[in-house]
Amino acid sequence: MTITELLIQSSLKLCIDPNTGKDFISSKSVRNIQISGNNVRLDIILGYPANSVFAHVKAVVENHLKTVDGIGEVDVNVVSKIVAHKAQQGVTLLPNVKNIIAVASGKGGVGKSTTSVNLALALAAEGASVGLLDADIYGPSQPQMLGISGRPESTDGKSMEPMQAHGIQAMSIGFLIDNDTPMVWRGPMVTGALEQLLRDTKWKDLDYLVIDLPPGTGDIQLTLAQKIPVTGAIIVTTPQDIALLDARKGLKMFEKVGIPILGIVENMSTHICSNCGHEEHIFGAGGGEVMAKDYKVDLLGCLPLDINIRMQVDSGKPTVIADPNSKVANIYKEIARKAAIKIANSANDHSAKFPNIVIQNT
Repeated sequence: MTITELLIQSSLKLCIDPNTGKDFISSKSVRNIQISGNNVRLDIILGYPANSVFAHVKAVVENHLKTVDGIGEVDVNVVSKIVAHKAQQGVTLLPNVKNIIAVASGKGGVGKSTTSVNLALALAAEGASVGLLDADIYGPSQPQMLGISGRPESTDGKSMEPMQAHGIQAMSIGFLIDNDTPMVWRGPMVTGALEQLLRDTKWKDLDYLVIDLPPGTGDIQLTLAQKIPVTGAIIVTTPQDIALLDARKGLKMFEKVGIPILGIVENMSTHICSNCGHEEHIFGAGGGEVMAKDYKVDLLGCLPLDINIRMQVDSGKPTVIADPNSKVANIYKEIARKAAIKIANSANDHSAKFPNIVIQNT
């Protein structure tokens, strides 16, 4: 049998990406098919960061092609390419930031900041260029969670260089004030500070900027929805009924302002005893799954109430960094990959490809 490009493409229509559930042809992942005799070489371009699953995707495609009669050696090169995607209508993208992920909760104390920092670190571990913006002006926690101290530098007196920790870029009001200084500010001052932190930071070629929002649905959330190009939002909750009530309000707020919901993360899903390993649903069970079904969104993952998660973020080395091969770190990476896939499946933003048209009197 003569090996042709059409034969390869037809075969790969039946080969499914284990992460997206789509075949590699309809997802337009197959590139640069090269045929030499009976040997085949091609590239698989994934639209999401996937360092930890590259080998698996490579094996899936190679093993599939080897079942085709007449094909000899198969060499598949798998890489990721993250592109910018659309945000709310009428809001332009930020320079050097391709996608913005807002992490929100309806109420405090559900582990939103811990989820945000581990999500950012998981995206970076999967191969993406990532930034983290601490948008909680009243109670910034990311400096401690990342183990960063000091003040950001400014090379031009107008903008700030992002702080660096564990391979990601970060910015927080906590870098600009003393730890014991309260932010006694009214709403307009808070939203102004958020916009300055976002726009006056010289982010460097970010695939994703994760924004750790304060709890609730107030001024900062509305500013985010109206002025900042958010690609999608993640809602963090616990299984407890009270937390779910507030989480639903947060989800509905994003829906009303046209920001897609990437999914729900259920935190403190189960408690694991550090002595005997017994697992118990102390905050209830299945709440996040029910909420996801009610609003027809994805449940990205469920995380346990584990003392190690708390100890690791308190020490400035979150779980993805402190114990990268642990079960919990792998859950964070799976959540990050699912969120990135949701973004990759959304419509691409093409605004930067069209020139500005200027009409002048001549």
